[in-house]
Amino acid sequence: MSSLDHVDLELLEALAADPRATVVALADRLGLSRNTVQARMSRLDRSGVFLSYERAISSAALGYPIEAFINVIVRQADLPRITAELQRVPEVVQAHGLSGQVDLLVRVACRDTQHLFDTDARILAIEGVERTETSLVMGEVIGHRVTPLMELSRRER
Repeated sequence: MSSLDHVDLELLEALAADPRATVVALADRLGLSRNTVQARMSRLDRSGVFLSYERAISSAALGYPIEAFINVIVRQADLPRITAELQRVPEVVQAHGLSGQVDLLVRVACRDTQHLFDTDARILAIEGVERTETSLVMGEVIGHRVTPLMELSRRER
């Protein structure tokens, strides 16, 4: 989406504050008609503003309390195939392609440290993976957030 107006930003801020809010509740909160909110939500959705509708579920609640980030260095020509193979590893909960010395940053969830060791070994065994470096997550200090960006965007307008 090329640009968000002040109404879009207010709608997104209201959704960030209450992700479960209904269209009617959002309309009441923002002083807009239900149809206006619904139309804007649809436009924002089509434009790719919303990343996911799935609820974030704790991996610890599922029995996987150990999380780690694995830096993965690969042969560049093999990157698409390696990415496809990583998608088949159930412990991989997220992966990002990076610029710089590290090619992929892979987030994994495991039952215990042995499971983490085994998961890292499976990733290392993928043909084209040259090296990994694992960092154990000690705790999340700042969760994923966009509200400060929305506030900054509003101030810059």
